[in-house]
Amino acid sequence: MRVSLGRRLRRCPLTHCLGVRPNWEDYAPQARDAIRNADVICYPGPHYGTLFESLGKGIFPLNYYPFLGNKIRQTCLFQLLGIPHPKTRLYYGGHRLRRIRWDFSFPFVAKTPLGSSQGSGVWLIQNEGQLRTYLQEHHPAYIQEYLPMDRDLRVVLIQGRVVHAYWRIAPPGEFRNNVSRGGRISFEGIPPEALQFAEFVAASCGFQEVGLDICLVEDRYWVIEANMVYGLEGFRQGGQDIYEIF
Repeated sequence: MRVSLGRRLRRCPLTHCLGVRPNWEDYAPQARDAIRNADVICYPGPHYGTLFESLGKGIFPLNYYPFLGNKIRQTCLFQLLGIPHPKTRLYYGGHRLRRIRWDFSFPFVAKTPLGSSQGSGVWLIQNEGQLRTYLQEHHPAYIQEYLPMDRDLRVVLIQGRVVHAYWRIAPPGEFRNNVSRGGRISFEGIPPEALQFAEFVAASCGFQEVGLDICLVEDRYWVIEANMVYGLEGFRQGGQDIYEIF
């Protein structure tokens, strides 16, 4: 019997889901023993995950919580591994506007680097006024090269295997492809090379569960972002149940 704290595996018959409790003593004695004796804990949450790893206990999925909602760490990881990723730089301290203008030409993309999702916290910066407004509210500044595209590919992988993929096609006048922003889902014409690239990225980064956003620009595949928590609308439209996959 597997032990999971998070609810992702709640419908899996071979998994005992105990929930993520704020205090260790909130768990019943039997649950504490199950956690102590388990070789691997699934979806332990960021707090317990760090504790379990420090004790040498296995967790699933690996490289999940440290990169959850953290674009800074994701970008550093992609750059460290040499994975194709839009040119991205962080700006701390003073004179940020001048330094950004030196490094980037309009238009470029600015993002909220921590905690943003579903297309929120993403702006297409086309002039200095928009940049000043962004800088007033963001420390550090997360600035990214703009890659012109009308769609990107969401690829979901679990334990290195592609389990789902679909195009996210932007609505007219929108530079973001997010389904939550009106993007349309399409399952047609997904290139096998894109799925192979996604498998390469997940394996290189050690992501055991991830939804990768990938685009094809100038005959080259790029990874834009890694989503540890991803929407399920694509699964619904594709007639798949993610819980049955687990």
